[in-house]
Amino acid sequence: MILKIVKYPEPVLDTPGEPVVEFDGELRKFVADMFETMYASQGVGLAAQQVGVARRITVIDLSMGKDPAQKLALVNPEIIAREGRQYEEEGCLSFPEIREKVVRAAKVRIRAQDENGKWFEMDGEELLARAFQHEFDHLDGVLFLSRMSPLKRSMTLRKIRKMQREGNW
Repeated sequence: MILKIVKYPEPVLDTPGEPVVEFDGELRKFVADMFETMYASQGVGLAAQQVGVARRITVIDLSMGKDPAQKLALVNPEIIAREGRQYEEEGCLSFPEIREKVVRAAKVRIRAQDENGKWFEMDGEELLARAFQHEFDHLDGVLFLSRMSPLKRSMTLRKIRKMQREGNW
């Protein structure tokens, strides 16, 4: 089932997610729905907050559904190490038509549970590192707006207000 993606400034986007404690069929169905929603929106990552649920769940697939081996369901994830620096453009499904450059670590090591509750660790570099950091920020109630320079943030907020006035947001 395709879920509704909420747009900024929905309050749930600023809400830190609650840890997941039950790994059941309901969670697996929600994760499957998140993947379906992300693919339908042509995204590479989606956090639970973006579909109105303040829980620590995110899905990532850099192949956009073309390579099942790249599908990642991350429950209760955390970054345990960072290194390097990258400054690249990012977008966000909750900020349609907004793309800005932000600074992120170039490489991260993460720890998370899968949708069955099994813990694992993995490394991500470049785009995968960026996706981990972007989605984990959502789980903490942090938006990529806060990663922009003050000038870019101000310009982006003006653009959003204009789109809202015109009924395009």
